Amino acid sequence: MSSELDDWIAKAGRELGLDPADVPTQAVLDLAKDVAHGVLRPGAPVTAYLMGVAVGRGADPAVVAERLSKLALSWRAPTL
Repeated sequence: MSSELDDWIAKAGRELGLDPADVPTQAVLDLAKDVAHGVLRPGAPVTAYLMGVAVGRGADPAVVAERLSKLALSWRAPTL
């Protein structure tokens, strides 16, 4: 992970009252990659938001990321 990304996460986390150590950065990045490649690119940030909502409601970040990545990797875009 880049130093700039670490800096951003630390500053953004502090802005929101979050401990950067509580941010599952690699899980979010991996999930975004799976959605961007397996579903569609604009789905990546929206899915990251969905993950955040689920975690905010008490879900385990690792479980959410795994379930959504599995769904994205099995996604088949409709053919025209």
